[in-house]
Amino acid sequence: MKWMMALSGLIVAAPIQAEVKAADANGLIVKQLVHIAAPPETVYAALLTPGRWWDSAHSWSGSAANITLDPVAGGCFCETIPAVRGAAEHGRIVNIVPNRLIRLRAELGPFQAMGVAGALSWELAPADGGTTFSQTYAVGGFMPGGFQPMAAAVDGVMGGQASLLKAFVEGK
Repeated sequence: MKWMMALSGLIVAAPIQAEVKAADANGLIVKQLVHIAAPPETVYAALLTPGRWWDSAHSWSGSAANITLDPVAGGCFCETIPAVRGAAEHGRIVNIVPNRLIRLRAELGPFQAMGVAGALSWELAPADGGTTFSQTYAVGGFMPGGFQPMAAAVDGVMGGQASLLKAFVEGK
């Protein structure tokens, strides 16, 4: 799958701060902190339109334009796959506070096929005339060989998404 290939050989320009917080046999946590030169309301509005900034290389359909987010508890972070009349659920919103927080249960990419559970959190805080965007992705469960071998690649993919969000919001 495209996600597995991308994870195995990804080199992405990292956002301001990216870090593998933990990685062991049972799971991993990666976190990115990015300053975005726009107010939280603007960043939040952008988060609700992932089809406009998500990396198409990290989609099942090959086009980020097919990715949507329904901004309610239980709302789907989903993708249509027109070529095969299919669809994929990337995650479900479990906590949403406008202009401050979106948290999803999300087993992204190759994690969908494994015995794992994931949580993706997007947090926004006003800072320095803009927004501090904090993205945390935690995955745990069973994965043959453990999570350490994938941690840096997952951090790179998630960092790339944060960088694309920043560029989209700032108009770059």
